[in-house]
Amino acid sequence: MTKRDYYEILSVGKNSTTDEIKTSYRKLAMKYHPDKNPGNAEAEEKFKELAEAYEILSDPNKRQRYDQFGHQGVNGGAHGFDNINDIFSQFGDIFGRSGGSGGSIFDEFFGGSQRGSRREQNNQGSDMKINLKLTLEEIAEGVEKTIKVKKLKNCSKCEGSGAKSKSGYSKCSHCNGTGEIRQATRSIFGQFINVSMCNYCGGEGRIIKEKCDECNGDGRVRSESTIKVTVPHGVSEGNYIPLRGQGNAGLRGGHPGDLLVFIEEEQHKDFIRNEDDIYYNLEVSIVDAIMGADVVVPTLNGKAKLTVEPGTESGKLLRMKDKGIKHLNAHGRGDQIVRVNVHIPKKVTAKEKELLKELSKSENFKPKHTVPKDKKSEKNFFKNVFH
Repeated sequence: MTKRDYYEILSVGKNSTTDEIKTSYRKLAMKYHPDKNPGNAEAEEKFKELAEAYEILSDPNKRQRYDQFGHQGVNGGAHGFDNINDIFSQFGDIFGRSGGSGGSIFDEFFGGSQRGSRREQNNQGSDMKINLKLTLEEIAEGVEKTIKVKKLKNCSKCEGSGAKSKSGYSKCSHCNGTGEIRQATRSIFGQFINVSMCNYCGGEGRIIKEKCDECNGDGRVRSESTIKVTVPHGVSEGNYIPLRGQGNAGLRGGHPGDLLVFIEEEQHKDFIRNEDDIYYNLEVSIVDAIMGADVVVPTLNGKAKLTVEPGTESGKLLRMKDKGIKHLNAHGRGDQIVRVNVHIPKKVTAKEKELLKELSKSENFKPKHTVPKDKKSEKNFFKNVFH
């Protein structure tokens, strides 16, 4: 299924400011909020779609990649929210605080839909970063790689709870299970309520009665994981692929972090990359340059025949269409550019010297000086060469 354009989803233009995007998202999210459309599956899907679009366009880095590469450029960069509470958890604050309640405007209109995710927020697992080295051949076609990562995983003995048994928790008596401490103060302007995390339970709203002896109540153990990474063709050095939920596990059942896979290009023995084109230096003999020849050159997919036309000069560029790297977010691929270098032998035999002396007498082998019509271009040429 083809994804809709994120700007279209949020009803904004591509030149819209961050504030304009935020305002439009707030208006549309109110319209399609599930509590205003109970039982309406279509409205719920639109609500999720809006959240995904806002997640990308509200982040300058993600928005830049989306503008440049489209959906493929942020592949894996959007959550694709399945749980409505996750949307409230991530974006509730953009709707502003309601008067004194400490919640967002969602709470004011719909009864506090984001409250249940506080523990998951407090116990969020950390993100991880790794570097993945790729050859130009792998970059040109795309590749699936299997990587091994040492990270924190949910403890299998307590299933990530940190408690020795399923009933190993008790409600925090300090916050009555809310994970929050609310303090009211009065002034001539009215009552103000300050909401802070409960330090006694760390915002979880519960206390472990007896800790798991495998993870000591953390709910996590360090282990090695094997993860598959699908790398699209056309990526570049410094690009990264976010793998959602593949980072460190969250503390005692909290949401896991993400794994960010940064791309590194290995230096190639034959080619130099320039965007999606690749360059190759071809050495030919004086004879082949003069008379022409069919030569075999390496490519990213094996080998190919290339014709060197008679009279080819050193430095001439020959283009091999569609032998480069597949474009990241478009059809087609780059080219392979072959630079011809005419080999000049440093040593010649006595017989070769005699032959060269005979050839030098021929008019065809005498250099001819041609004066360019545009003297200014000649001056610029020498300036570029020697500076």
